Amino acid sequence: MTGHTKITIAIDGFSSCGKSTLAQDLARRLKYIHVDSGAMYRAVTLYFIHYNVDIKNDEEIASALKNISIHLGFEDDIQVTWLNGVNVEAAIRETEVNQLVSEVSTISAVRKEMVAQQRSMGISKGLVMDGRDIGTVVFPEAELKLFLTADVEVRVERRWLELLNKGLSITREEVKANLLQRDHIDSTRLDSPLRKAQDATVIDTSYLTPKEQLQISFDLARSVISKTELLSR
Repeated sequence: MTGHTKITIAIDGFSSCGKSTLAQDLARRLKYIHVDSGAMYRAVTLYFIHYNVDIKNDEEIASALKNISIHLGFEDDIQVTWLNGVNVEAAIRETEVNQLVSEVSTISAVRKEMVAQQRSMGISKGLVMDGRDIGTVVFPEAELKLFLTADVEVRVERRWLELLNKGLSITREEVKANLLQRDHIDSTRLDSPLRKAQDATVIDTSYLTPKEQLQISFDLARSVISKTELLSR
């Protein structure tokens, strides 16, 4: 990369479009920090499940959030999620969390807490964050916004194979039902719904390899960084 200018990159989109993989790869190539906002909501969901927090009870939610500490770090060169000092990267990807995370994500108190933490992470720029409201709510001023989409059947196949590889027994039909339910909840929630920012670049990942997605995104980032450097002279 030319110069030392750093930007903020926001990646949004539906489930199983490849957001986290792209964000990780792009951050690695740019030598940026990667923040998986979805992992943060999953960690909260896992805590709620473990401690039987009633997600309809505002007082229980507020009390629980005071006891939740989330840290994104590395273990053996792999980025993982820590919840109150425990590596929960595997646990937050399990079916029980998958089924509840979108509902937990609609809770305003949860969103406000996570958005505050996410914004504090991006003060110094040089960051790639993926999620569902990054370009619209968390970093509306991000210099580069990407919105990933993909054919539903392609997404179902990707998610199904991912879960099978993790040893989970689940049918394609169950995966599709879960994805469609999450799409509906994420797109219709009152607080920070999933939607494309007006200035976001859409990337359809249905028939793109991860390498192709990375190259497209890297070229876009390089172009934005170059323009930013020119404007700052």
